[in-house]
Amino acid sequence: MKYRKILAMALSCVMAFSLAACGNSGGGKNADKKEDTQKEDGNTQAEGEEPSDEGEAPAASGDSTDITLWTYPIGNWGDSATVDGLIASFNKAHPDINVTVEYLDYTNGDDQINTAIEGGKAPDLVMEGPERLVANWGAKGLMVDLSDLWTDEAKGAIYESVQNACKNNDGVFYEYPLCMTAHTMAINRDIFEKADALQYLDEEKGTWTTENFQKAVEAVVASGQAQVAAVYCGGQGGDQGTRALVNNLYGGTFTNPEHTEYTAGSDENLKALELLKGTEGITFDASIQGGDEINLFCNGTLAMAFCWNVSQEKNNAENLSFDVLPMAYPTESGDPQLCGGIWGFGIFDNGDAAKIEAAKTFIDFMANDEAQVVESVKASSYWPVKDLGNIYEDDALMTEYSKFIPFMGDYYQVVGGWAEARTAWWNMLQKIGTGTDVKEAVDEFVSTANAAAAGAAAQ
Repeated sequence: MKYRKILAMALSCVMAFSLAACGNSGGGKNADKKEDTQKEDGNTQAEGEEPSDEGEAPAASGDSTDITLWTYPIGNWGDSATVDGLIASFNKAHPDINVTVEYLDYTNGDDQINTAIEGGKAPDLVMEGPERLVANWGAKGLMVDLSDLWTDEAKGAIYESVQNACKNNDGVFYEYPLCMTAHTMAINRDIFEKADALQYLDEEKGTWTTENFQKAVEAVVASGQAQVAAVYCGGQGGDQGTRALVNNLYGGTFTNPEHTEYTAGSDENLKALELLKGTEGITFDASIQGGDEINLFCNGTLAMAFCWNVSQEKNNAENLSFDVLPMAYPTESGDPQLCGGIWGFGIFDNGDAAKIEAAKTFIDFMANDEAQVVESVKASSYWPVKDLGNIYEDDALMTEYSKFIPFMGDYYQVVGGWAEARTAWWNMLQKIGTGTDVKEAVDEFVSTANAAAAGAAAQ
């Protein structure tokens, strides 16, 4: 795609990445690594690189410690060949720690871990995000406090929004992070160009105003594209896109800053939902979820996708017959707040001090070792949680998407009652789409979600 190549080459020349704000796996079971559209990240596997280390492995000191790492499919952290390479590098520095890997998917992974917990055989290490490590297992008292890994140096380097997501409201850290991403929306640039709608957005920055978003949709409809976008609500799959869309249009929020209360019933959010409901070309579609919307966008049926990130473009590259232009969600303020994904490590407290110490050593090496951390992050196909420069300077597409990382907003997915709130959200969107008064539907959502949050807090 000529336009994309020219734009990406230009961006790669001028952009520096920044943000304001197992011995081997042979003993593990390589489960099917399916993309989970019900998970917020849209994780897909991309090529990882094995780190090189010409130095000699230190001699073993005698006793060894065996630990288990269970990892969800976070990029190539779900690929045994890539993880074997990462662990081989770890064992060059720490030959006395043997790491066995179990590969999880998002269909059965939670059930596997919960079964292991019930049987007293929880893994030592888990690689996932705060909604599981902090808000779920951490809140249940099952995880090790990792505060000793959060040194002053770490706190000074890791982005504040990421730090806040890795600890509970009492300041206890249950996750040490490695990588992150910011979810975006996308447009079919070819359709927008034909409709003369590119004038309403800033292609270089990937931003636009709410007013210009409305004008662009009108122009695309006038050009003959009847289906511009869909507020998908057939389930929770990809719901980060609809939440970000609603919150950004007029500056609303989903929770309070303390992550103790759902605030989606604000006037700003009501206004945003009324706008979407009344805009020609945008439909509330209860027959599809995020993954379905992506397919409809990629085949040209929809001119916009609200469920998007760099992994989606990589995963669908061979099927795209048009130029994709990733965009931040439209805002009145010009300051988009994107939903994001954060992934890192947590340790289950299995009562074995030696295993806990070995697990911390593994985390420290993968996330903090100067020579290793870049390779650990690249294996995820996402971005580092601290400024390591543009680690993707030779990758034009990753460089292009890196401009959205500074827009990452509050990571609120750690609020209590999260599972119930996600279900109530798409139920609310369905009701609005079938004619229920917007305020009535939103009030019901807020009531349901806050009751779930209160119940979680009382446990």
